[in-house]
Amino acid sequence: MDLHTSLLFAGASVALYLVPGPDMLFLFGRTMAHGRRAGTWAAIGINLGSYVHLCAAVTGLSALVLTSATAFAVVKYVGAAYLLFLGWQAFRSKAGFAVSTGRPAATTAQHLWQGFLNDVLNPKVALFYLALLPQFINAGDPHSVRHLLLLGLIASAIGLVMSLGYVGLAEKVTRAVYRRPAAVKWVNRTMGMLFVGLGLRLATQKL
Repeated sequence: MDLHTSLLFAGASVALYLVPGPDMLFLFGRTMAHGRRAGTWAAIGINLGSYVHLCAAVTGLSALVLTSATAFAVVKYVGAAYLLFLGWQAFRSKAGFAVSTGRPAATTAQHLWQGFLNDVLNPKVALFYLALLPQFINAGDPHSVRHLLLLGLIASAIGLVMSLGYVGLAEKVTRAVYRRPAAVKWVNRTMGMLFVGLGLRLATQKL
């Protein structure tokens, strides 16, 4: 695998990470509700979750899930239920935003674990690895596993950098909203509706 292929893959990964999805929304919600530190740990959790999908894709477990209607349905509905739960939490939240100076309402481990679950329970991430990685591996490559792992590490590194960028952006948005307390409940409701919408879409969508 040459440098040109690696750079092309990196560009494709950046483009795909720019598409809004559950992970991006989760990072915005976590940062706006609990501050930059919480968002950062959530981003690390999401990044760790990506390695689960990478290992599954390389070993063929993701392909097994995606070709088994029962196994895929379990992953899909559990993920949808988790998104709906996050939406319900946002709806019932009445507290103001805790900007980076505030104390997170949850522990570091909880933010990390929730970010991890948010990524692992998203079957679209499995599709990302299954659909994109093989496009950059030559047929008959004797080192295909090594190259797949390398591409996966590149994608995960890019994802972590972009996730931290989303956290920084969310903190700036939070500071702007923080000056208008009346806007807090509307932001909470908007985040709640987005999570619920993503959960319902995941539950009803056929991939």
